[in-house]
Amino acid sequence: MSRPTTGKPLKQIHLAAHFPGVNNTTVWSDPRAGSHTEFSSFAHFARTAERAKFDFLFLAEGLRLREQNGQIYDLDVVGRPDTFTVLSALAAVTERIGLTGTINSTFNEPYEVARQFASLDHLSGGRAAWNVVTSWDAFTGENFRRGGFLPQDQRYSRAKEFLATATELFDSWHGDEILADHTSGIFLKDAQAGAFAHQGQHFDIAGHFNVPRSPQGRPVIFQAGDSDEGREFAASAADAIFGRHSTLDAGQEFYADVKGRLARHGRTHDELLILPAATFVLGDTDTEAKELAHEVRRQQVSGQTAIKYLEHVWNRDLSGYDPDGPLPDIDPDPGENTIARGRASVRMFHDPIAVAKEWRERASAQNLSIRELVIETTGRQSFVGSPATVAQSINASVQADVSDGFILVPYITPGGLDGFADTVVPLLQERGVFRHDYTGTTLRDHLGLARPDALAAPEARQAAS
Repeated sequence: MSRPTTGKPLKQIHLAAHFPGVNNTTVWSDPRAGSHTEFSSFAHFARTAERAKFDFLFLAEGLRLREQNGQIYDLDVVGRPDTFTVLSALAAVTERIGLTGTINSTFNEPYEVARQFASLDHLSGGRAAWNVVTSWDAFTGENFRRGGFLPQDQRYSRAKEFLATATELFDSWHGDEILADHTSGIFLKDAQAGAFAHQGQHFDIAGHFNVPRSPQGRPVIFQAGDSDEGREFAASAADAIFGRHSTLDAGQEFYADVKGRLARHGRTHDELLILPAATFVLGDTDTEAKELAHEVRRQQVSGQTAIKYLEHVWNRDLSGYDPDGPLPDIDPDPGENTIARGRASVRMFHDPIAVAKEWRERASAQNLSIRELVIETTGRQSFVGSPATVAQSINASVQADVSDGFILVPYITPGGLDGFADTVVPLLQERGVFRHDYTGTTLRDHLGLARPDALAAPEARQAAS
């Protein structure tokens, strides 16, 4: 890891916690693994993150049970409780930690989502954030009225207009438009409060938004996307981007690319944070941590999981193959991938024939079985070592502009964050790169983001009436 330039001020590290789910990150066989649906798991996880002074808790989204070979995919979590229900409950048992939820722009409506996030921001005292995503497959869309599938260009077109429309709703209230009265409640001072009218390609709505301006002005906006469209979307409208590049070269390239897009949208370098997901394995020594990391990967990728993953590339039923044996002699089926439904990983393999050729060469050169190859080619732990080593690595990454911080994904839920909070965080605090305590009350305070002003001009609000 390269060192920061001499004399360069130390960046303050942003840390968040991702409650893993809708994937096979968690080691289910570990006796410490807990429920992904019981509220006690979410509460423990959130309180640990808050105790460690993290910026926010992050929840993913699962809108349909995924399938493989026509059956429910039973190797990962089957789904998760409703995001707003969980985050609203967590707002009642925490005080400072931000509450970030992934909500799809393909299957929802701006008024409904804006109202839910504005409400959450009020309930939490200004700690709400929305991770704006699009849906990529018609399979998930079958759970919804209109089928939900849109080509990629239309997905981003809808997402951009969805976010712009929601922003109009958030900004339809101004700070001086309500008057509190102890005996009679809240009265409007301005009949235009909450007035909106939007007419566009995807949405044609008008009325009054019935949730007053929230403590942050509007919730923090996250975006998770690595395509050119996703990067541009984040640069134009997001406060933070949830990325997947946590290694030095890939991280620095992504960081420079996305930050470099900000100027053409009239934004400055510090108006968008780059926060990739990162996994970690801690041990008393670096050697112990490496041994544990190897065992964790073997637990995460069982023989059955390896076969299922290989089927994503081969687009064939490979259940008859031995996961401890060689790769299949047959080539992948290059047609439409129908073997795995609802799994985003199939999108990664644009040329399955080429991928199979590369994997065969790698397996032959290193004498790898199917399971060993899948372990080698799928995600590895981002940070492995003693607490001192992990603290040093995280700090070096941030100072080298790999990111502005990390969204940590532990392999044990809900207690997998405890050790990091107790051992790594104090070392980062000693280095002067992470807070000892919260200095503000809202998520925008934690992230160093300005509270946005209401953007609607008086004449625009008059036109909306």
